[in-house]
Amino acid sequence: MKIGVETPDAVVDIHRLPELDHVGVAGGELVIGAGTRMARAAAHPAVMRDFPAVSQSLWRAASQQLRNMATIGGNLLQRTRCTYFRGGAPFPCNKRDPGSGCAAIGGRDGGHAVLGVSDDCIATYPGDLAVALIAFDAVVDVAGPAGARTVPIAELHRSPGDTPHLEHTLNPGELITRVRVPFSDIARESTFLKVRPRESYAFALASAAVGVLRGFDGEVRECRIALGGVATRPWRATEAERVLAGRPLTAESAREAGDVAMRGARPGRDNAYKVELGARTVAEALLRAAGSER
Repeated sequence: MKIGVETPDAVVDIHRLPELDHVGVAGGELVIGAGTRMARAAAHPAVMRDFPAVSQSLWRAASQQLRNMATIGGNLLQRTRCTYFRGGAPFPCNKRDPGSGCAAIGGRDGGHAVLGVSDDCIATYPGDLAVALIAFDAVVDVAGPAGARTVPIAELHRSPGDTPHLEHTLNPGELITRVRVPFSDIARESTFLKVRPRESYAFALASAAVGVLRGFDGEVRECRIALGGVATRPWRATEAERVLAGRPLTAESAREAGDVAMRGARPGRDNAYKVELGARTVAEALLRAAGSER
């Protein structure tokens, strides 16, 4: 809005609604109000203890000033955007002006997505929190004119397809009220790894939220893998999770899972490096989560 790319007729401030600002535990779930500041959620003892990947994804987002002010719901629903979207005319952008084209395709695409892309948009989903939440089966509760409903995080964000201006599945007038994440052993054994050009206030070039549970024999009983920085939406890599099941977690098997996670990538002119970077990020995150020796 500051640079005139978006010009809404009205903006409604919901920051002072007390019903949206809370963090707690209820019914075997972590519950975070959509109006809770990111820094407060990241520092909550239950989040840090039982959902380390969620806490780390919040601490590594944006800058401290933004984390002190930005909210959980706002973070989840931030626009998927690229420099061409922000640049305005003369750069065509199907998000900004549906049907106008995509300047990123065939243009400078070094920071753009390689997974979930379409012929109409290759912008990378920029958030970190949703990547951690999708790995551990979180849901959002939504309120609107038609009443309340619950949406799995996995179904909240849309792939661009031929309608990249439609980024989420909320209906007009709906509002996220809270996020709920079920407690689980695997969420406790999780980590979030973010690779970016600088330590603070930078979008991920690649990120991974993973959890690993191993048996007494050292074999993987269960794992969760989600990626950010490489896709048009938060990306759950279920096939890569299956590859590791019942196997020892080694540097070689972790890298195999990383390669599987990046299958189907469609790199452009300058972003082919993200295929290798994404695979390495997944592998490193798996080893860190499991405490394995390199």
